[in-house]
Amino acid sequence: MAQDPENFLIMELESGPVRIKLRPDLAPNHVARIKELAREGFYDGVKFHRVIPGFMAQGGDPTGTGSGGSDKPNLNAEFTDAHHVRGACSMARTNNPNSANSQFFICFDDATFLDRQYTVWGEVIEGMEHVDALPKGEPPRNPGRIVSMKVLADIEAQA
Repeated sequence: MAQDPENFLIMELESGPVRIKLRPDLAPNHVARIKELAREGFYDGVKFHRVIPGFMAQGGDPTGTGSGGSDKPNLNAEFTDAHHVRGACSMARTNNPNSANSQFFICFDDATFLDRQYTVWGEVIEGMEHVDALPKGEPPRNPGRIVSMKVLADIEAQA
């Protein structure tokens, strides 16, 4: 079965590449937002401002504080039965379920207590060791950064 390069992200971290399979079947609006921001270069250089061992790494805030987002409107929740397991990519939000914008997190371990409360939009299929290598802390003393985040189809079109 051929894989659609439109539904994969390549997130370059300082320690190496991370390949993320997008899940528009679960969260079409969240996947569209992630791809839109990636294509605009929004995530390039953004820090992982909250990295909790055994739980998750959170990034996607251009201010690096955990309180910022893009200038785009917030998204309505797209909760499903998808599980927050190791490698799951999910949107961060405030206490309002319809407040996801640009921030996301990647689970280090199972966090199924988040199921049906946060929107899963993808899964790491290669390079999880690079996510594991992110500096830890809330915030980390020297935070890891996203060097670049691109849709695979765009990378292949440039090749």
